[in-house]
Amino acid sequence: MEQLRTILIAGLEALKIELADEQIEKLMAYLTLLQKWNKVYNLTAIRDPEEMLIKHLLDSLAVVPHIKENRIIDVGTGGGVPGIPLAICFPEKQVDLLDSNSKKTRFLIQAKAELGLVNTQVIHSRVEEYKPEPLYDAVISRAFASVQDMLEWTHHLLPDGGIWWAMKAQKEFEDLTKLPGLVKIEEVIELHVPKLDAERMLVKGSKQAI
Repeated sequence: MEQLRTILIAGLEALKIELADEQIEKLMAYLTLLQKWNKVYNLTAIRDPEEMLIKHLLDSLAVVPHIKENRIIDVGTGGGVPGIPLAICFPEKQVDLLDSNSKKTRFLIQAKAELGLVNTQVIHSRVEEYKPEPLYDAVISRAFASVQDMLEWTHHLLPDGGIWWAMKAQKEFEDLTKLPGLVKIEEVIELHVPKLDAERMLVKGSKQAI
């Protein structure tokens, strides 16, 4: 576990993210929970703890320097990525977690309790049926196959001017010029995930009044 903690701390330094010791301990505790519950609940196909740390924790943390919004929902969060790492890094923000899979939401409720995350709520729902009040400042996800699908399924969660953050692997890249007028692509950010030899990017879109 000490070796994993060393990798996490080096990763945070590489990403220029400063966290309190308590937040680092929470990230490590989340990793432990993910490993433990994964054996029964099949939360992720990744079994190796170091690979889990890099591909789930560090991959999620790579977006932290870019997120400015205060009310965020992670749609299709699965085992809680990127939502739980974001909730740990941003105790002052509301970071909600939505998934339609009841096994996964059971895990998320347990993780919220054990990690003491008062700034998140777990929503067990199909995204198209969820009607939040008030709306969110931002929707984030790394679960959608395409940005177009993400827009289609989540646009009702945002007001005009709200932000979409889509986490993508470069190999999944799609033609962003053909997206509906509902969105303006503000930025495509190249992410560098420590110890991950793969391309990652973050697409930022804003919801346009139609």
